[in-house]
Amino acid sequence: MDRRIERPRTPWWRHRAVVLAVAAAAALLLVWRLLPAAGSTDIAAADLETGQVERAPFADYLPVRATVAPRVTTLVGVLSGGQVEKLLVQDGAMVREGQPLATLANPSLKLDVLTREAQIASQLGSVAGEDLGIERNRLDRAGQIAQANYDLIKARRELGIRQQLHDKGFVSDAGIKSFAEEAAYQEKRLAQLQAGGAAEARITATQGARLDDTRGRLENNLAAVRAGLDALVIRAPSGGRLTNFTIQPGQTLKPGDPAGQVDSEGSWKLTADVDEYYLGRVAVGQSARTGDGAALTVSKVLPAVKDGRFRVELTFDRAAPAGLNRGQTLDIRITLGSTAPALVAPVGGWLEAGGGAAVFVLDGDGRHARRRPVKTGRRNPEQVEILAGLKPGDRIVTSNTASVKGDILNLR
Repeated sequence: MDRRIERPRTPWWRHRAVVLAVAAAAALLLVWRLLPAAGSTDIAAADLETGQVERAPFADYLPVRATVAPRVTTLVGVLSGGQVEKLLVQDGAMVREGQPLATLANPSLKLDVLTREAQIASQLGSVAGEDLGIERNRLDRAGQIAQANYDLIKARRELGIRQQLHDKGFVSDAGIKSFAEEAAYQEKRLAQLQAGGAAEARITATQGARLDDTRGRLENNLAAVRAGLDALVIRAPSGGRLTNFTIQPGQTLKPGDPAGQVDSEGSWKLTADVDEYYLGRVAVGQSARTGDGAALTVSKVLPAVKDGRFRVELTFDRAAPAGLNRGQTLDIRITLGSTAPALVAPVGGWLEAGGGAAVFVLDGDGRHARRRPVKTGRRNPEQVEILAGLKPGDRIVTSNTASVKGDILNLR
């Protein structure tokens, strides 16, 4: 006899609706896991470089590549224009101060010099003639005074003789009167000549001083005119090695044209271009050393920034090492401060992103890195001083993350 069999009830978790709901939730969870969070960027962990923040000794120095240059460079200039007539030395030769380097030809200048020499010589002749006239007048005045003095002596002698005869009664009063008048006249004449001679002496002294001044100026002018011909000789302004002396015979030069330069041989300095970040930290007087240990001192800081760099000059504390040549490069270290413990992080491209004002710090699981503001201080080629924002043990992304827009990195 047939009987009805009851079908077992389907469990709730096997209902289609439940299965579809669970599948949908799983799919949403998977999508949530796979899609980056808002404001985050996915990046391959292999493409990133990381480093750890630690407390360690910080060496405050700046490595730069410097170029050897002459300590003193003096330009060779052309004083008077003309055509190069003859070269007396060659480029690269050692020269001494004042040594002729080349001669110039300038016929119009020579003619002008000769004309002006003749004019000045004529003026000097006129001055000499005036001097001669003053001397002749002085001698004439002296002769007149001497003659008047002699005449006075003679008149007094005659008066004395007549006075003796008068006293003895041989000559009357009228006979002696004329001799007395003659003596008085000669005395007065001598006094007038002497007074006139003193006044004339004062005038001629002033005139003579003026003539001496005129003569001196004319002689200086004559020397300057003759020096115009000497200017046709190009001379070394100082001793050293002649460089950039590239003029050629027949070449026409104008006054002021550069003809070359003289470099101080054996006396060197170093020049280096430094990143503008260190503009406020490099100062005159700081010490430096070459790779061979030669001591240097920063002698000049040129603050003008060009292409993000400024220039410094350094001089050797002692004699420059042997074997240096102009244009040779040396690696040196400029000491900016003493070595001291500090919180430091590795340098890298992260310093270029925003000037080092922020850095991505890795989470503990190493799967995410979050942007964090930091404050940096001094730098050297390996370390950067951390003033705020990080602590020892933090691991940071040292790669350049300038292209990252969000504040979270998802490391895959």
